[in-house]
Amino acid sequence: MNQHDKLQRFLFDGAPVRGALVRLDGAWQQVLSRRSYPPVLKTVLGEMMAASVLMAANLKFDGTLILQIHGSGALKLAVVECNNDRTVRATAKWDGELADKPLSELLGEGGKFVLTLEPRLDKNQTWQGIVALEGDSVGQMLENYMLRSEQLDTALVLASDDSTAAGMLLQRLPEGHGEAEGWNRIQTLGRTLKADELLGLGAEDILHRLFHEEEVRVFEQEGVSFSCNCSRERVSNMLTMLGGQEVGEVVVEQGSVEIVCDYCNQHYVFDEEDVNQLFDYDVVAAVREARH
Repeated sequence: MNQHDKLQRFLFDGAPVRGALVRLDGAWQQVLSRRSYPPVLKTVLGEMMAASVLMAANLKFDGTLILQIHGSGALKLAVVECNNDRTVRATAKWDGELADKPLSELLGEGGKFVLTLEPRLDKNQTWQGIVALEGDSVGQMLENYMLRSEQLDTALVLASDDSTAAGMLLQRLPEGHGEAEGWNRIQTLGRTLKADELLGLGAEDILHRLFHEEEVRVFEQEGVSFSCNCSRERVSNMLTMLGGQEVGEVVVEQGSVEIVCDYCNQHYVFDEEDVNQLFDYDVVAAVREARH
């Protein structure tokens, strides 16, 4: 884990506001090392990655927060997952050239932005919310979603470049904590944070620069790291769901089945012996016999 891959949560004693800062260097580099993303997609994916950690930081939840964007335009898919143990992974798919346009235009007609909470143990309790494509950026869309769906005033400042993905979240607390007018003051100050400051400064420097006149309670920093939960067992389960006939057809035509993880680029190869053992009968011979 890189020393800069940190989540810093904080709370204002004199204002009804809680906040968090995240900086991802090593984890972000792990994502970029797997695939050569166009510049505009690096921005989108990096901002989604920072946002996922910030939003998950305020959840008491044993599972995974997933931000997923689907599009019919040049940007087809962008997915980020953040687990409650502060591990993240991300991937994206696109078609052709990606121009420097607002996110809603990159997605095209019928684009979707979905937020999912997936419990670690009981997948039947999975919850989904639809994020309206209102705004030109990931941050604006999530701010609007939190206000309309969760009735939470939220300010998100996000940035990413070739080295770092970072973000700051400010969220208004219910009445009774600090002076009521404090939210307007704090979020106005927060929005003066520039991308180069967010990417270049540490949490302590950012908090001092923005809020040195405020009473800020800073909690212990938490580490964040890249991790992919793919495994040969998971791939085996997926192939089993496809069925012996379909998997056997691939082996007959190609000699083996090869699955590549979109997140970490790990290759899993299943040859004829592996596949027959997986289904507990000679699926390849059955396919060959059926063909003749």
